[in-house]
Amino acid sequence: MAYRPETLVVHADYDVTDDKTVAPSIHYSATFKAADAAEFAEMSEIPQHPRNYTRYGNPVHERVKKIMAELEGTETALVTASGMGAVAATLLTFVEAGDHVIGQTSHYMSTTRLMDEMLRRFSVEVTFVEQGDPEAFRRAIRANTKFIMLETPANPLLTLTDLAAITAIAREHGVLTIADNTFATPLNQRPHDLGVDIVLHSATKYLGGHHDLTAGVICCSHEQAERIWKTHITLGAVLSPMDAWLLLRGLRTLPMRVERINANAQALAETLEAHPKIETVLYPGLASHPQHELARRQMRGGSGIVAFSVKGGYAEAERFVSLLELPLNAASLGGVDSLVIHTAAMWAGTMTPEQMAASGIPLNALRYAVGVEHIDDIKADVLQALERL
Repeated sequence: MAYRPETLVVHADYDVTDDKTVAPSIHYSATFKAADAAEFAEMSEIPQHPRNYTRYGNPVHERVKKIMAELEGTETALVTASGMGAVAATLLTFVEAGDHVIGQTSHYMSTTRLMDEMLRRFSVEVTFVEQGDPEAFRRAIRANTKFIMLETPANPLLTLTDLAAITAIAREHGVLTIADNTFATPLNQRPHDLGVDIVLHSATKYLGGHHDLTAGVICCSHEQAERIWKTHITLGAVLSPMDAWLLLRGLRTLPMRVERINANAQALAETLEAHPKIETVLYPGLASHPQHELARRQMRGGSGIVAFSVKGGYAEAERFVSLLELPLNAASLGGVDSLVIHTAAMWAGTMTPEQMAASGIPLNALRYAVGVEHIDDIKADVLQALERL
């Protein structure tokens, strides 16, 4: 039977292990014993074996992988110790010196640095294009282009990428497509349904949902998983059994949390847009978002990030953050707690001036990662802070 996401996150992994527990067991063992030499040889030969050596696989990993593959509609999945562990293992699997790859002008800052600095250091040519223009990707493709890296909505200004248009172009040229789906989650967007080959997540964010773990997920085909897994175990970014268990627990409530967060973010964006002290608001669910129609086509909800700018520049943005009482002034996003950051201040600490300029991040930009608190409390807090500016 084909279950809906609310049911999948609860039941999709029940057939993975046979230990009869209702609450999943935490298999906190680095290694697993074999009954005899023949079984040991078999365990050693099977890639991703869940009961051989935890760097290769673990029973809790298997549960998470099953749910994530079902949610994203892919054949299988892999788990890593962080979102960047997933990005690095995937990108490094499919390139070698002399290859060419394409990225977006707006990516999560560490993804940009991985491509712009590390891949170039290994003699891989990199071209960044404006993700709002699908034809820019077509123009950038060369004979030696190996993959196109996508991210939508993109961090931190919520620029969207037309997944169906770009994957169609990529298929014409035999180019692999990879998409970071962290901001949207599989509940709001399924890139694989739109033609994307490999879907990545920082599971630290919405999938975990409680700001208490770091993890990454790679959703892909069996053939791709086997290739990426070999890179992954060499790099060693292994997800601990405890974090895998916390991720599994977080996935159980993902649909409920995303539904609430979508509604909260939409209401907050509308409130901000109507306020005279706000300069700009960027949220895919707003009709004023420059790519609102694209959001309606490829997303089921706007997700939980609201990007906006207060009038008055850098200093007023800093002051606004200090006046807020409800959200925590902390990095990351996607948990039950609302978080807020002064975007320009955070990005400037990790990007070069050239990368900052290319990103188009205004000095008065803010990013509000909406949690599951009551929306009236969220709005009241934002309004009191604006009145005190």
